[in-house]
Amino acid sequence: MSKLVTIYGGSGFVGRYIARRLAKDGWRIRVAVRRPHEAGIVTPYGVVGQVAPALCNIRDDDSVRSVMQGADVVINCVGTFDRKGKNNFDAVQNEGAARIARIAAETGVTRMVHISAIGADAEADSEYARSKGRGEAAVLEHFPSAVILRPSVIFGPEDAFFNRFAGLTRLGPVLPVVGAGTKFQPVYVDDVAAAAVMGASGKAAPGIYELGGPDVNTFRELMEQMLHVIRRRRIVMNIPFWIASVMAGVMELVQTVSLGLIPPQITRDQVATLRHDNVVSDGAKGFADLGIEPSALEAVLPDYLWRFRPAGQYEAIKESAGNLRA
Repeated sequence: MSKLVTIYGGSGFVGRYIARRLAKDGWRIRVAVRRPHEAGIVTPYGVVGQVAPALCNIRDDDSVRSVMQGADVVINCVGTFDRKGKNNFDAVQNEGAARIARIAAETGVTRMVHISAIGADAEADSEYARSKGRGEAAVLEHFPSAVILRPSVIFGPEDAFFNRFAGLTRLGPVLPVVGAGTKFQPVYVDDVAAAAVMGASGKAAPGIYELGGPDVNTFRELMEQMLHVIRRRRIVMNIPFWIASVMAGVMELVQTVSLGLIPPQITRDQVATLRHDNVVSDGAKGFADLGIEPSALEAVLPDYLWRFRPAGQYEAIKESAGNLRA
């Protein structure tokens, strides 16, 4: 019988790519999510019954244990950008990760893969990074042989990075960013999935791997590259950190007053995160240690950002027609 893997958060951005790869390799997959009725996107990845969504709340021991029964491997992809509420940073990225690792050890799971983030540090400036750092420590405490993956900003068709900023270009001639000089090393989502599959299959040695793409760019350079892909001219305007912190504070206040109906466009914690480069550390294990050649931005962005071009899918035809007239 093929092996069973439980993927916590398996219908999310990264999780679904991992599920697709594992399904192709013949694994049986249990996708543990809070809303299984909304996770139907994963079921066609395999034959009937091979990929099955299951209800799980990672804040509850019994819930986590129930979807782990019989699993050979567990993969934790659950993360959040919510600072408040029941599913806040600490509840999800620290306590939730610890709970999964502890129960995996108790139930005799063979291997565990945990998706973290570059910058994870229990002593970091931002609460997000601190919760990630504490989560990593808890995973290693309960499951020392775990494979921990720390990606830089992840891009791909469903990403919340390039899609978000490409959408903002439709609102006016200026594209505001916070931390224009901050460096990133964007990594393709399917490359992260490939690394996770190696961890699940035992082809990656236990430890922490920092995952970044082949290029390092500033925030401004990434936006300029995106603008080139979507054929739009916009002024990339840097917002100083101190101004961004004030703006974020006001937005968070509005969120509180509106009882959460008006979410902030940026938070003070995100501003704190943007003060630091998000690139692979010197000497860290990474894609090279896994034998994976990461994909470049220019090879992927046009495949999904074309819809933000002025003429959408017909932009290339218009450009060709213009060349003929010339």
